[in-house]
Amino acid sequence: MLERAGQFEPQIVAFCCNWCSYAGADLAGVSRLQYPPNIRIVRVMCSSMVHPNLVIDALTKGLDGVVMCGCHPGDCHYIEGNLRAKKRAEAISLLLEDFGLEEERFRLEWVSASEGAKFAQVMREMVATVRELGPRPYLC
Repeated sequence: MLERAGQFEPQIVAFCCNWCSYAGADLAGVSRLQYPPNIRIVRVMCSSMVHPNLVIDALTKGLDGVVMCGCHPGDCHYIEGNLRAKKRAEAISLLLEDFGLEEERFRLEWVSASEGAKFAQVMREMVATVRELGPRPYLC
């Protein structure tokens, strides 16, 4: 757990699809758009590759939040990968409830390669939301 002047600082992972949202994150960086350093980006080929077990493992083994970013519906390089990701996100929400974790610790967002500002805004919002929730509860 990170701390800044006694304030809880969440650790969050962002799974970003290679074709759109990772490029959006890159655009945010080269445009020098600010977002908190609490985010760790993991590039995946498609948001549909983020299995619910991966998200649950991240949240039960130490991370405070997870963001899954993919291409906008209709723009997926793998035709319907983002629609599959949406179905997985719904399953993740149910699993979070089973584990006693707040639904707000997980977020699905569509970010295109040209939306660097949106990527930065989503990350700022996610950090603020999880910071407000506080540290995740201890899980065995």
